[in-house]
Formats: sequence, structure tokens, C-alpha cells
Amino acid sequence: MIASTVRKPLFGVTVLALSLFLALFLFPPFPFFSDPTLTFNSSLIERPEIWSIRRIAEWRPCNWWLQPQLNALPAQTNGYIRVDCYGGLNQMRRDLCDGVGIARLLNATLVLPKFEVAAYWNESSGFEDVFDVDYFIQQMKGFIEVVKELPIEIASKDPVRVDCSKRKGQFDYVESVLPSLLKHGYISITPAMSQRRDRYPLYAKAALCQGCYSALRLTSTLEKKALDLLQAIPKPFLSLHLRFEPDMVAYSQCKYTGLSLASAKAIEAARVDRKPWTGEMARIWRSRGKCPLTPNETALILEALAIPTNTTIYLAAGDGLMELEGLTSIYTNVVTKSSLLSGEDFTTMHGNTKAALDYYVSINSDSYMATYFGNMDKMVAAMRAFKGLYKTLFLNRKAFALLTSHGLKGKELTEALWKVHRDDFIMGRGSALPDCFCEFNL
Repeated sequence: MIASTVRKPLFGVTVLALSLFLALFLFPPFPFFSDPTLTFNSSLIERPEIWSIRRIAEWRPCNWWLQPQLNALPAQTNGYIRVDCYGGLNQMRRDLCDGVGIARLLNATLVLPKFEVAAYWNESSGFEDVFDVDYFIQQMKGFIEVVKELPIEIASKDPVRVDCSKRKGQFDYVESVLPSLLKHGYISITPAMSQRRDRYPLYAKAALCQGCYSALRLTSTLEKKALDLLQAIPKPFLSLHLRFEPDMVAYSQCKYTGLSLASAKAIEAARVDRKPWTGEMARIWRSRGKCPLTPNETALILEALAIPTNTTIYLAAGDGLMELEGLTSIYTNVVTKSSLLSGEDFTTMHGNTKAALDYYVSINSDSYMATYFGNMDKMVAAMRAFKGLYKTLFLNRKAFALLTSHGLKGKELTEALWKVHRDDFIMGRGSALPDCFCEFNL
């Protein structure tokens, strides 16, 4: 009786020890991954798909944002602020988010933002054409007051313009903008790029976060179209934000060889006065990760990350993508808005509404990758973190440039790219904006 009682625990210990050994062998801890002296032999071990790697850190909404309001709204407002937003949808969204935080910082009432009409973006839609206004106002209650209409005494006046967009250094809104708000009662601003949000009191940061990630919902019409598009995409799928348009390449001041004549002409036409770097400066610029990845380079990295070539890829991108066959010749299941939406639906849409579809699909995709780190990418990554979706990765342009500049090719290059992106994914690097999200160790 005693012998049988002893054998059972010993058997359990043996099984436990064996299980731990197998777990350590199959799922090694992070130091194994980060040891630069170890080599990865793909001929012996097949690289797993990047999403299967165990992570040790991720970004989640900060507790101070999700808690009840930190400070009650003052009974008396200091005036009214309208945020004037310029550029593409996600640039305007960024300005709106910042404007919400600024309004709360200055104890101002927020007037519905103005989306500037921009011929360059093929744009004529306003805030109310993209976002559900009533939902926005409701979600911001307790954080900041938002109004559709101004009081009669100032409704007939244009706001006094306070230019913040070009301010440099440690720009302070309380010192520089509040006096104008108190003097005029109604002002309009475009937030400064150089502002220091880390200096905001938590109640102002909480308003910014609430406005950016909880209060913006597409209009019912646009959301239905986005949902129809999402349902039309074969599952599971990867949403890929690919940035290789003529204006993006021209803006980067990078030079590429081996492009088609049509691509070269389109880039040259978009350059205007932004001439490409040459010589040593061109090498330094590329080594800093400043050059957009081509579709062919993107496909190479996807293969290095063991993304199957039969993966359904939704191409979240604007019009005018160049050299796309560099991707589609390898990843053949590529779908786009134009291939899934009816012609009538697509031709009646403008820049903002098209971008809204990409945004909606991307935050609800099974996985998301971006070849750049622009406004849309930051917003999508943050929203995916907010929703608990962590299959998100930014392709490392800097690592790609450095590895190829050292002459790595073929198997050596793919193994090196795998290691770089594996470590990025394990650590959750670049997963979300730091303003509203905090890093959690797993």
C-alpha cells in the first residue's frame, strides 16, 4: 500500500520534469532568441511563421485612461476651440486627437472639427461624412464638452486663427494659446507637431486617448460598406499597408534602380524640388531606414518571416502603387478595395472614405503588417492593441538596408531578417503609440 502510494508521486514528478524539458526545448525563453552568437540553421530547423513566436511584452491601454474620470469638468468654459485638420484621413485624425487633449488642457469647449478640402487627396468629405457625430459627443461626456452648434452671440463670427502647426521646441499651449482663447472666446488651431504630450496632466491625456480610440466610429453607411468589404475577404487574411507610391518615393529622396520606365517617370514627376540623395549621403540615408520598401523587397521579407505564399493579403494602400508585380508574382492571393467593391461603390468614394475602409479592415484583420511607420500605421497598431489583437508588425527598413549593404543574399539574408523581426515581435516593438498605452510584461 505504501509502495504504491510512493510510486504515484514519483511518476507524476517524472512526467512533470519531462514536460518542462519539452517545453524548454520547443519554446525556449527569450535569452535564446537574443543571443547573437547562436546561428539559425534553416536546413535543420524550419522557420516557424512569425506569429507563432511566444512574446514577452505587449502594449495595453494604460490604467489611468480606463479608470473613471480623474477630474470633473469645470463649471465654466474658457471658450470654444475648433480644430482645423489637413492632409489625409489619418493625419487629420491625429490632429483631431491632439485637439481634444488641447481643448481639455485649456478647459475649452470643442467645436466639431473642420476637415479641409484638399484636391491633392481627392477629398471633399467633412468630419460628419466619415465619423458618427452623435456617438463622438456621447463618448466624450465627462472628458470634454463637444458642441455641434455655437451660441448665438458668436455663431456668426469666424474663429480667430492661432497658428500652432509650425511651432518648434517645447511648445506650451497654456502659455501661447490660452491668452488668445480668453481674449477672443472662439479660436481655431492646427496642433503643433512638436508638442510635448508627456507634460499634459492625466485628465487631458485621458481625454485625448478617449477621443482617439473610443469615440471615433464610422458613420452607419460607411461602416456597413466597410463590414461588407471585410466579409468579402477570404479568411484568414493579412492586411498589408504597402507604401510605394510616386509621391512617397519622391518625398523620401531615395533613388531606386531596376524600376520600370513608367515608375521612373511617375517618381520624377512627383519629385518637384526634392531631388534624390547621391553618393555617400544616399548610402547613409538608406542605412537609416528612410527608403520605402519596394513590393519585391516586401515579398522577400514576408517569405523570410515564413508567411505562406498562398496567404490571402488585403492590400491597404492608396492609388498609384508601383511595381506591384514584385509582390503578386510571389503572393498570388492579393485583394484590394477596387477588386472587391462594385464599380459604382468605388468610383463615388473620395480619399477619406477610401482610407476609412482600409483602416476598418486593417484593425479587424487576422494580422497586420506595414512597410512604413506613418499616421495610419500608428493608429491601426494602437487600435489593434486596444482590441487585444497582437499579430501586428512593422517591417524593419533599417535592418533590411544594413543587411543588404553588407552583401547578405539568399539564405543568409532571410535568416538575418527572420532574427531581426522575431526579436521585434517578441518585445512588442513599435506596437502602439506610447501616449495612451503602457508596456506590460507577459
